[in-house]
Amino acid sequence: MDTSVLGALVPAYVWPEPLRQRIDTLYEVIDRVVAQGAAEADRVGRYPVATINALKACGLMAAAIPTTHGGWGLTQAQSQEVLFRLAIADPSVAQICKVHDDLVRELFTFADDATCHRLGQDIVSRCLIIGQAIAEPGARADEFGHVIATPVQGGHSLSGRKIYATGAIGADLIAVTSYDAACHAMRFDLIPRDAPGLTIQEDWNAMGQRATDSGTVILDHVRTIPGLVVPKENQSPPDWASLRYQNGFSVILVGIGVAALRHAADFVSSQARPWISVQGQRASDDPMTRRLFGEIGAELAGAVALVRDAANRLDLRAAGAISRAQVAMAVYAARSVASRVSLRASSDSMASMGARGAGRAIGFDRYWRDARTLSLHDPVDWKHEEIGHHLLTGWQPEASLYR
Repeated sequence: MDTSVLGALVPAYVWPEPLRQRIDTLYEVIDRVVAQGAAEADRVGRYPVATINALKACGLMAAAIPTTHGGWGLTQAQSQEVLFRLAIADPSVAQICKVHDDLVRELFTFADDATCHRLGQDIVSRCLIIGQAIAEPGARADEFGHVIATPVQGGHSLSGRKIYATGAIGADLIAVTSYDAACHAMRFDLIPRDAPGLTIQEDWNAMGQRATDSGTVILDHVRTIPGLVVPKENQSPPDWASLRYQNGFSVILVGIGVAALRHAADFVSSQARPWISVQGQRASDDPMTRRLFGEIGAELAGAVALVRDAANRLDLRAAGAISRAQVAMAVYAARSVASRVSLRASSDSMASMGARGAGRAIGFDRYWRDARTLSLHDPVDWKHEEIGHHLLTGWQPEASLYR
């Protein structure tokens, strides 16, 4: 199996021998199914059911589940390496799987042992995938409380509206947060996709990440199910959770950049014509093209190193070996570089392809549309401000949704 992504620029990720067979099978599915279906998934702009089913069949939904509950037991760094390979193939599929991975890790962090055991067994045996309905249309991105949980006999009734519900439309279970006014506390419930009163509107119409199908979710007196309530042993996720979310987006952005540069390289080598000033018969003989690819390739290699380092620091933080600030600054730096190089790779590399590269049948534009859309998730300039704040004053960011 070829595990290189940018030739000798980026070293292949080394997997532990006990995981090799599973990873080989997974990467085969990524290359054969995910990558091959990406252009059509972007064109249609709907949830990629067949692709997700193929990933379910090779066991990916169990990757983040501890081995004690029958899962693969991947570390956070290992999960994000899988995310990287998915992003190269199809960044929309990567984002759907990222949501599942993050949610599974959250569940196994704060749920009680009985809940973890039950969910672990269900996910492993039934290949369940979890989507999310978390964000709400408040005046601020971090404003919640618009979905209300009302106590009723045997549980709670949930009513309200969620937006940007990535993965919800094709999920088996949807993670829903709500505000319990009676207890003055947030709830976390898993709701079956076909629950009465739950409607997912197919209104996602962004220019990129189209197959995430991240539409609006309407909850109209949706009843919680006792077996799917997630009791929290504490009210807060681990302080590195938001950093994992952020680095996952950076990983996907770098994957988009790698895919764009590889596509451009294939096109230049096989279809582009050399400019009249080139002393050679092929477009790849053009020294300006070589320089452009060299610059973008070097920047991508640096970005891969940064996101991998940040992912490793997540595991070190989980083990208590480093401070949160040491993770945060690595994550922020990775986001800065990943955002910039993904946009450059998906845009500037077209200069080497010539006018032929702009043909609709080539489909190169989807890389930039995906990168630009994903890069808007949280403003990269605030990462620069936070890095600068740290360097100038020693400031250390406290845990919050986007910090």
